[in-house]
Amino acid sequence: MNRRKVVIFSPALHALSGVSTHVRLLLESSLARDYELVHFQVGSEGRDEGALQKLARYALSPLALAALLVTSGAEAVHLNASLEPKAYWRDLVYAAVARLLGRRVVNQVHGGAMPQDFFHGLPPLAWLLRRFLVSSDVVTVLSSAELEAYRNFDARIRVQLVPNAIDPAGLADVPRTWNRDRPLRLVYVGRLVRAKGLFEAVEALGALRRAGRRFEFWIAGNGADACALAVACARAKLTSQVRFLGAVSGAAKSWLWLDSDVFVFPSHAEGLPYALLESMAAGCVPVTTPVAAIPDVMCGGEHGLFVPVRNPAALANAIARLDDDRELLRHMGLAARRRILQHYTVARLAEDFRQIYSACLA
Repeated sequence: MNRRKVVIFSPALHALSGVSTHVRLLLESSLARDYELVHFQVGSEGRDEGALQKLARYALSPLALAALLVTSGAEAVHLNASLEPKAYWRDLVYAAVARLLGRRVVNQVHGGAMPQDFFHGLPPLAWLLRRFLVSSDVVTVLSSAELEAYRNFDARIRVQLVPNAIDPAGLADVPRTWNRDRPLRLVYVGRLVRAKGLFEAVEALGALRRAGRRFEFWIAGNGADACALAVACARAKLTSQVRFLGAVSGAAKSWLWLDSDVFVFPSHAEGLPYALLESMAAGCVPVTTPVAAIPDVMCGGEHGLFVPVRNPAALANAIARLDDDRELLRHMGLAARRRILQHYTVARLAEDFRQIYSACLA
């Protein structure tokens, strides 16, 4: 049987990118049995190119997309966009190319600014954004807050809520025990940048150390603020408690989640982070901030604990609460696993997009 073709956009599939992870999941899911998903690489992640090569790519990639659509016979494009300036202008051009060739446009938004704020005070550019969104056959968002914001921005936008998902194999299906008497093992997995709240985490852990608390903090990832973070740990006299692991993936990352007690994630802003879904699937209890889609995924006090943004004292108190109540830690870990298995698996994600593609191509 000939499958209908959809061109799906992302950075290089091997790149350490949330969008690349998302597209890999779809390419390996049951959706790829019903539709032929043709990958189109965008962005600089996963590329080794100089300034001239990058400029040439900017100029020629719309033509490359047009050629791919014509030669492949694809009937739709699946943009993985975000309301951030560089990505927005790039994807606006790609959507225009697809529309000029009569293709359907599925516009999946992976966070960024709310549409009301993106071009606030610039009516001509806000009008262009409105046309970009209204002309899409469907716009999908990650959180209920975004769903409401897009509907309020323009009621004509055909917007749907489609949260991220993960393959829980190797996490939710692996038996684990919960730490009852050893020092807590805390973990962070992600980019090492200030916006993830890592410096507030160091301040909180410094206070816990001074209070006599025993713990380990394992930090996995790379990023622009890695050196500054190491300096902050040294100043807080946390050198013996903190381990920098570098980037981890595959089985090593699964083991890290399963062997840790608490995911420390006081991020300032997010979309729907894969690290949160993975930690919950492994039963590693998140202590995080109620930003973007995170409150859709977890209920504070049931699957983990919420703390205010940029509040090291509240973060320290939340960690101390779990340190003192190991039965609560176990209860939350079990509830977090159930939550992921019920609502955030790749099987559900594939079914969501199967229905979206079917409606667009009907």
